[in-house]
Amino acid sequence: MIGIKACISHANRLLIADGTGFSAPKPDPEKRVDSLDIFRGLTVALMILVGDAGGEWPQIGHAPWNGSNLADFVMPFFLFIVGMAIPLTFKRISSRDHAVKKMIVRTLKLLFWGIMLQGGFSHAPDKLSYGVDMKKIRWSGILQRIAFAYLVMALMEILKKKRHAKDLPPGWLSIFKLYASQWLMGACILVIYLAVIYGMYVPHWQFTVNDEESSDYGKAFTVECGVRGKLDPACNAVGYIDRKILGINHLHQQPAWKRSEACTETITYEAPFQTSAPTWCNAPFEPEGILSSISSVLSTIIGVHFGHVLVHLKDDTARLKHWTVMGLSLLISGLVLHFTHAMPLNKQLYTFSYVCVTSGAAALVFSAIYVLVDMRGWKSMFLPFQRMGMNAMLVYVMAAEGLFAGFINGWYYNDPRNTLIYWIQNHVFIGVWNSQRVGILLYVIFAEIPFWGTVAAIFHRLEIYWKL
Repeated sequence: MIGIKACISHANRLLIADGTGFSAPKPDPEKRVDSLDIFRGLTVALMILVGDAGGEWPQIGHAPWNGSNLADFVMPFFLFIVGMAIPLTFKRISSRDHAVKKMIVRTLKLLFWGIMLQGGFSHAPDKLSYGVDMKKIRWSGILQRIAFAYLVMALMEILKKKRHAKDLPPGWLSIFKLYASQWLMGACILVIYLAVIYGMYVPHWQFTVNDEESSDYGKAFTVECGVRGKLDPACNAVGYIDRKILGINHLHQQPAWKRSEACTETITYEAPFQTSAPTWCNAPFEPEGILSSISSVLSTIIGVHFGHVLVHLKDDTARLKHWTVMGLSLLISGLVLHFTHAMPLNKQLYTFSYVCVTSGAAALVFSAIYVLVDMRGWKSMFLPFQRMGMNAMLVYVMAAEGLFAGFINGWYYNDPRNTLIYWIQNHVFIGVWNSQRVGILLYVIFAEIPFWGTVAAIFHRLEIYWKL
């Protein structure tokens, strides 16, 4: 059961976003944290933008390897939101058994939908077919990573729940001391991650091209490594662990590195490989793999801390000061690590510098929204994003994962490319601007995202929410 439920009354609607970061549970009588809903909605809208316009605008799509483009902020923003929502969710559940049951059920639902949507079963929106070869199913993905981070931090929060009732001693560091065990776990994760990526030996490895659309389909290649401590695409420990544990056939077949300068002459998705491209350009790689997902828990820990600040500090100015100082510190630290070449920003490896920069950015964006919405009351200008944030699972599945577009494209006239969506794109946007790139970008900004904001508003009016 997917859990689409209609609430009986407005008073019984969800107030605080749930721990998954994608759905909105029923609110209690307390004041709703509107800025968290809006931040979630903005992140979903950002995912739609980079997903549907990134093909024409690679500059906003995922960075091929080192560096961070706009798309590389989506995942850590979601993990930050997940973390921030966890203290707000579990402070309202008095029974530990009920909290554990809720945590397990949500985790399993996230895993189920993650495998269904990104495992290869759905070919939406462009291919009108379904089904996946179990030999090649992709086990990892966005929702699976969120499920793992949520499980770890929700369990920690449940075990330390009594601390919510404690009065916070004076001092800026007191809230860190109150939840010292979570920071200790974060430190352990960081030490293990650094020890593995810099200390694990990566041997030579082989692969066969399984992409049926590739001109090299069926060919076998060998990648020369025999090193340790490398953070390049071919010989990093992150990919080695995934190949050994998940299996090379179960990894993402179209990694962003295929658009790198070493592989293609241009950074567009359709560009052919250079004749001198190294063998690893054809290889699969899992951007949501095992070791990188362990590192991603750090983003959620930071989000949980921001949720603790919201729970314990009652003064808006004190909250804002704490958030902005920490956000700036994280952002500056990450940039220093990157530009001093100590550790590059890398989403695929989920490096510590990447954690710092993206978490710092999330902190500052949320702080700005909090000032505008919860402190100054300018909520009306963000209403479409708030509605999307309150029904984010619906918008994510139907829009970001392309299920609704796939359904619409299933009703075509004479040719599968002659559908309502393609007609709107070509005649209303691309044709008017005489540019594929500009037309698609304007279509996403002025048609697709407003459409889903309207759909979310209608569902909100009907008090219907897709819950996990």
